[in-house]
Amino acid sequence: MKIALIQQSNSVNRSENVAKLKKNIRSCATQGAELIVLQELHNGLYFCQTEDPAIFEQAEIIPGPSTESFGKLAKELSVVLVLSLFEKRAAGLYHNTAVIIEKDGTIAGKYRKMHIPDDPAYYEKFYFTPGDLGFEPIQTSIGKLGVLVCWDQWYPEAARLMTMAGAEVLIYPTAIGWESTDTNEEKQRQTDAWMISQRAHAVANGLHVISCNRTGYEPDPSGVTNGIQFWGNSFVAGPQGEILAHASNDKDENIVLEIDLTRTETVRRMWPFFRDRRVDAFGDLTKRWRED
Repeated sequence: MKIALIQQSNSVNRSENVAKLKKNIRSCATQGAELIVLQELHNGLYFCQTEDPAIFEQAEIIPGPSTESFGKLAKELSVVLVLSLFEKRAAGLYHNTAVIIEKDGTIAGKYRKMHIPDDPAYYEKFYFTPGDLGFEPIQTSIGKLGVLVCWDQWYPEAARLMTMAGAEVLIYPTAIGWESTDTNEEKQRQTDAWMISQRAHAVANGLHVISCNRTGYEPDPSGVTNGIQFWGNSFVAGPQGEILAHASNDKDENIVLEIDLTRTETVRRMWPFFRDRRVDAFGDLTKRWRED
């Protein structure tokens, strides 16, 4: 499968952001990409740095303007697209939703972000209701895609359940970065932890992981913090956690590469983690905490 990741910096001008995305999608398609992954909430700024009711005006229905617009492009180029949208499901009910567009421009399926953070500069619980579609991979013409979103990438249970449902690859649209007052050492620890966690999902489940993050600086509209420097570092890891492609932390970049999905079977024969799982002893994982 030939895949592409578009790592992009965004501005307040949503139409310019979308135009840049479409230009990059075309570029990736001309290089033979069959699957093109976009970053989390790719149409605009990462608005969750503050809690502002006016932001809800940016939400859209699915199907809606973005799925129609990007669907036309997917059909023209005959590519599968992974979109990340602010979904308006009903009045007062909103989700952070990934949508997979098929090569014919139709919606193959969607995933609603399950884990919703509420941390300084990442006030997502104000905007997003936790997903209710479960951890279900989406069947496409190029394979079964396990799409998760950003904060989901820290949870091994999410990666495992997607894999157990037949996902052939894990995909994480992402928006994560540094606060400028953190030390360089702390910034490095955060970035390393982010990559290590996702590479561990690749190893534990014996499949490729695709992580597409945004880059660039976005100020905090409230002025409470110094804003976020999104750290880029979009990457693709193989079934043994090996890095197959890795973007910079501060540049707009398109990554295009071919991955061999047959390596999953080869690696799982050598490292049969699924064979040796003690499913009879894992019941307590459904509890919040285990008491003594």
